[in-house]
Amino acid sequence: MALNPQLFSNGMPVPFLGEMFVLARDGVEFEVDKIPGSGSGHVKAKGIIYLSNVRIVFVAKKPVGNFVAFDMPLLHIHEDKFNQPIFHCNNISGKVEPVIPEEQHRALYSTHSFKILFKEGGCGTFVPLFLNLIQSVRHYNQHYNAPAEAVPRVDPLQAAQTPVDEMIRSAYVDPNDPTRIFLQQPTSESQLRRRTYHQPAENAY
Repeated sequence: MALNPQLFSNGMPVPFLGEMFVLARDGVEFEVDKIPGSGSGHVKAKGIIYLSNVRIVFVAKKPVGNFVAFDMPLLHIHEDKFNQPIFHCNNISGKVEPVIPEEQHRALYSTHSFKILFKEGGCGTFVPLFLNLIQSVRHYNQHYNAPAEAVPRVDPLQAAQTPVDEMIRSAYVDPNDPTRIFLQQPTSESQLRRRTYHQPAENAY
């Protein structure tokens, strides 16, 4: 994960080289723990989820302290589960490992627990796309059976190699789900790209 990834002025995440955005889903509530500088460490915020072939990015409508956005590489997510409680809204829960700089020690970073709650509308478009994409990423990158302690050192940008075009074209669209599927990639400031998690955006040309 990465706290407060780079965003464009319109709230879209600045993409990586080879990254393809799949969808955007508004009207969600996001919960995550172990956030530095947030008192108890637990943060709850409402906002929008962006899903790409590399990661999930939550962008809050209003900052919560120093928390503006949260980036979760698909290859670092595990124990993910779709929950349908009787008296509460449908949600996806799981854990995500941090993206650790090469010179840093693993012990300095914590595993985060997260939850994506669908507060507004259905989730019949988002959930199948998310589950299919994350399984495809794991399978294509040969890390779905990797032990948990090996996950943090997996390069999250390997996921960009996963072919997702056909998955997007054949996605089922639930009329009760406000998810927006990107049939064409956003073009605003599209020349900007990031090459790694620990470098700023740069011109791709």
